[in-house]
Amino acid sequence: MEKRAVPMRQQEVEERIKNFDEVPLGYSEEEAIREASRCLQCAKYPCVSGCSVQISIPAFIKVLKEKNFQKAIDIIHEADSLPAVTGRVCPQEEQCQAVCVLKKIGEPICIGRLERFLSDWELKNRKKCLKPAQASGKKVAIIGSGPAGLACSADLAKKGYQVTVFEGFHKFGGVLSYGIPAFRLPKEIVESEIEYLQGLGVKLVPNFLVGRVKTIEDLFKDGYQAVFVGAGAGLPNFMGIPGENLNGIYSANEYLTRVNLMKAYKYPEYDTPVKKGKNAAVIGGGNVAMDSARTAVRLGAEHVYLIYRRSEKEMPAREEEIIRAHEEGVEFNLLTNPVRYIGDKDGFVRHVECIKMELCEPDASGRRRPVEVKGSEFTIDLDQVVVAVGNTPNPIIQRTTPGLKTKKYGEIEADESGKTSMPGVFAGGDIVTGAATVITAMGAGKAAAEAIDNYIRNLKYRK
Repeated sequence: MEKRAVPMRQQEVEERIKNFDEVPLGYSEEEAIREASRCLQCAKYPCVSGCSVQISIPAFIKVLKEKNFQKAIDIIHEADSLPAVTGRVCPQEEQCQAVCVLKKIGEPICIGRLERFLSDWELKNRKKCLKPAQASGKKVAIIGSGPAGLACSADLAKKGYQVTVFEGFHKFGGVLSYGIPAFRLPKEIVESEIEYLQGLGVKLVPNFLVGRVKTIEDLFKDGYQAVFVGAGAGLPNFMGIPGENLNGIYSANEYLTRVNLMKAYKYPEYDTPVKKGKNAAVIGGGNVAMDSARTAVRLGAEHVYLIYRRSEKEMPAREEEIIRAHEEGVEFNLLTNPVRYIGDKDGFVRHVECIKMELCEPDASGRRRPVEVKGSEFTIDLDQVVVAVGNTPNPIIQRTTPGLKTKKYGEIEADESGKTSMPGVFAGGDIVTGAATVITAMGAGKAAAEAIDNYIRNLKYRK
């Protein structure tokens, strides 16, 4: 048995910083079988308990090793409706792979890479057309086509419900389409996975902003027996420091949406440009910050500064994304925090004044709390800033739905099943938890689908 995982080939740094093509190139058939052969087929399957959607991981790996790729992907699809997505962006190293028994003697099984191999194989070899389940005549409305909404809609469609997904944008996929760059998640992959859901009978309605076009109450009047809210957390946070209204300062939401969804990187072919800074700064240390910084590199910035108030050890971003950002020339300014932006006479940002930080005792997040070092101020010259310090839910649904209880920052109150304070209304994903991972949102969508099915069949939650 090999103690080390089979490495995955990827684009060379010198080439990948010039394009938006996917960086990792995936396993070959031989590589996938080699990696699958490392699995011990443990009796207690700890990896399954580490998976938010409960994929039967040892089962799919076993048949993959036997070269029965169709059966392997079928096993995954029983729990995961978007394997080509989760195989790429799910933080397996913190979940299923974190509890892999092999980790005690070497490297864990690369579960995500195997999932990606199978999903890519399916996309190339998909021969059969899906047949929607026998219709039950019951209608469910899904608000938002992000990970939570898509997972919920898939499970409900498999149960025979007439599912309609209402999306505010003109493209489906939510954060999968507008928030994750193509070099991490190609848009054709998202489109293919959405086509799979349409094959299940899911109806998708674009340019339909619930809360403006219609309210949740209107949806019930239209005959929907239940509503799932999976609208995400799309309202960007800012730091509230002087100068944030200067030209050239973007939220990460706007920046990535323009580049990803509106194809600003193809300007002037697509007339949705973003400022292509010569010296760009990204504020934050999460995956969105890494995505923004690596995007700025590809748009031609000579210097990309990542400014983060803690050390690299405390960064919430995936380790592989931090490594790739280093490889691609992003300049890390750690233990550093912006205090104000300085502009020119025309109102464009030209400098950011920062202060050095030091770490003290852990705060509520479990990470060491950063405090300012007096007298350590310094200035960085720049002409573009992307602020990636988190998001909160857009309040439009909450404001137009009287009786829907919310928490301090606008998150909808819901239990583990997705049940909210309103009969027939369920919620899950970032609009409940705040910004989290794709797979966590999918797990919430699946749990809500089960609860919605119980609600409609048994009237379990009605008052």
